Amino acid sequence: MRFAAGFPGIAGLLLGFSALCGPVSAAAQTPFSDIVVTAAPVYEPLAALRGQERFPKGAQLLLVHQGKPEPLVAGFAATADANVSIDGRSVLFAGKQAANDPWQIWELTFADHSLRRLIASSADAIRPFYLPAGRLVYAQRTASGFQVVAAGKSATSALAAIDAAAGATVLPLTYVQGSAIPADVLLDGRILFESNFPLGSEAGNHLTPEMFLVYSDGSGVESYRCDHGAPRWGGHQLASGDVVFTHGASLARFTSPLAHEAPVAAPHGEFGGAIAETAGGDWLVSARAGAGTHYALKVWKPGTAAMQTVLAQAGLDLVEPVVVAPRTRPHQHPTALHDWSYANMMALDARLSRAGDLKVLPASVRLETLDAQGHAVVTGTAPVEPDGSFFVKTPADKPIRFSLLDQKGAVVRQEHGWFWIRRGEQRICVGCHTGPERGSENQVPAVLLRTTTPADLTGVNPVSSAPNKAAGGN
Repeated sequence: MRFAAGFPGIAGLLLGFSALCGPVSAAAQTPFSDIVVTAAPVYEPLAALRGQERFPKGAQLLLVHQGKPEPLVAGFAATADANVSIDGRSVLFAGKQAANDPWQIWELTFADHSLRRLIASSADAIRPFYLPAGRLVYAQRTASGFQVVAAGKSATSALAAIDAAAGATVLPLTYVQGSAIPADVLLDGRILFESNFPLGSEAGNHLTPEMFLVYSDGSGVESYRCDHGAPRWGGHQLASGDVVFTHGASLARFTSPLAHEAPVAAPHGEFGGAIAETAGGDWLVSARAGAGTHYALKVWKPGTAAMQTVLAQAGLDLVEPVVVAPRTRPHQHPTALHDWSYANMMALDARLSRAGDLKVLPASVRLETLDAQGHAVVTGTAPVEPDGSFFVKTPADKPIRFSLLDQKGAVVRQEHGWFWIRRGEQRICVGCHTGPERGSENQVPAVLLRTTTPADLTGVNPVSSAPNKAAGGN
C-alpha cells in the first residue's frame, strides 16, 4: 500500500519499526486478532471536548498484523477513529481525503478494501460507532461544539449494513452547550458519551470530562455514575459488562454492584484513552511513561505486574486500538417516544439528592431553558407536593434545568448544568441527582392523587401554577 501524501514522515517512521522495537516480547507473541490503531505525531485526547482538533499534525490508521503495521487506507490525507463492525467484516472511520477537507465518516470492507463515504458534511464528523440494524452514531461539529448524532434507517435485521443514504437521516441525540463525544456503544444498546461536568456547561478552561449515557433515540440521558470528582474519559465496555476508563495517570472501572468507580491496579503509566479487549481477556492500552514521551501500544493481562509493548513508533502516538474480530451484538433499542412537541417529567421526591437531602420541603420548582442567544430564560413554575413530588410538561429537544424554591421564591437548590428531554419522552426520576443507589418508595405520588395533568412549563402558556410568587426567582 502507498502512504498518504498528506501525512509527512510516517513512511520513514514505519520502515524503522523493526529496528526501533527489537524482538517481539513473549507476552506480545500471544496470538490475537489483527488490530487497527491510530498513529499521530501529536494526540490531544481531550481537545474535542473543547471543540478543537485532537490530531493537529495529522493521523493515519494502521493495520497491525502479527506485530507488523501498514496503512489501512490509501489516498487519504488523514484517517482516525476506527470502529470495527459487529460481524468483524468492515470498519468505520473518520477521514480527510484532502488536508483542508472536514473530517467525514467512511466505511472500509476488509475483504476487498472497498470504500463508502457515509457522512459527507460541511463540518467535521468524528468518532463513529456501529449501532444495530444498519445505523451509526458519531459526533458532528455544530455552532455549540460537537454533538452526538445518529444516522441511518432502522432495518429489520439487527446485522443489516448501513444504508448508503444514511447522511439523509441524521437524528441529534444531545442538546447541550459545549461538546459531547461518543465513546462506546454498550451491550444494552445505550451510547456512552463524554462531555464536560456538569453536563451542558461550557468547557472553556475548566474542563472536567465525565461520562454519560443516552439511548439511540436521544432519550434517557443520565450520568453513568454520580460520584463526580476526578476527570475521567476513554470509556470502553468489557465482555464482562464492566466499563473501563482512564483518569490519565490511572485506570478505573464501573462495575454493576457498585454505585461508585473502582480502581484498576494497573502498572504505572499515562493512558491515552479507550482500551481494547482481546478474545483471551488481555487489554490493549495506549500508554506512555509521562509527558513529553509518546503513547505506545501495549498489552496487559489484568492482575500481572507489567505491560508488554506490542508496537512503538519513534515520534508517533499510537492510540485508539480496536480488535478486528466479530463481537457480541448490542441490543437494539425500541423507541418509546410519542409524536409530541413537548415532554412530560415527574419527580417522585425532589427533596432527595446525592448532595444531601433537603430538610425543608420546597414550595415550588422552576424550569429554565436557553434562548437562541444562549441566555437562560424561565418558562414557568409548578408546585411541589407534601411528599416532594411534582409532574410537569417541559420543552423538548433543548437544554433545560430545574431549581427548587421556598415559599418566598428563593432558590434552595438548583442544577448548575443542563440536560434535555426528547420530544414525546415521558420520564420519571427519584429525586434531584440522587444516584443509582436510591430507590423510590412503593406508593402513589401525591401529585397524581391531586391531578394527572402535568403543569405546563413549556413557556407556550406562561401561566404559573405555583401557589406563591416564586416565578420571579431570586
